[in-house]
Amino acid sequence: MAQVDFAERQMTLKLVYFGPPLSGKTSNLRALHAKVDKLNRGRLMTLDTRDDRTLFFDLLPIFFRTSNFSFRIKVYTVPGQHVHEATRKVVLAGADGVVFVADSAPTAVGPNREAWIGLQQNLHAHSLEAIPIVVQYNKRDLPDAMPLATIDHFGDPNRRLIEARARAGLGVIPTFFELVTAAWETLDKDLGLASKLGIDSKVFRGSLAEHVGVPDAVD
Repeated sequence: MAQVDFAERQMTLKLVYFGPPLSGKTSNLRALHAKVDKLNRGRLMTLDTRDDRTLFFDLLPIFFRTSNFSFRIKVYTVPGQHVHEATRKVVLAGADGVVFVADSAPTAVGPNREAWIGLQQNLHAHSLEAIPIVVQYNKRDLPDAMPLATIDHFGDPNRRLIEARARAGLGVIPTFFELVTAAWETLDKDLGLASKLGIDSKVFRGSLAEHVGVPDAVD
């Protein structure tokens, strides 16, 4: 659950990027960090092994202010390897939304499904089944990328799938704003944010886009 202090007029959202090994979670955060205005982003912290896999997690704090209310958005990734299952579970604690980064390679069908099952189990362990999940299919530039018509929708045939090429920065911002909007709307239902703060989903999304330097994100 988001940390909300109405007296101090402050709120902190926690978003987590989850997925199988090497699906592009870290690439998403690096691209997002590069696009955010320097005045509104914190230091991107990464810890990689020699094979370029995220060992622990990345942290991208984004700060901005609107309507005299201060927001902080923390963006994490989790390690993809199963050996770090305990770390993944810890990072998911308190999350307000999840981006599931799936790999578009045909050989990734099994790892995608395994990671999805692991995500559901971890969310259940934290009683977070109700938080929003946005599914991004990364690496859409692969010559053998699975066609969307046959790709796994993870139990919901109507689930929206966002296509991305994270290393090139494509699909990264739409994915982020899809999750931010969904997280805000979920919290609004639980906490009545719009009535208490005078900020609805559209205003929040627009203010975020302006403050992080990507105004075209709301087009």
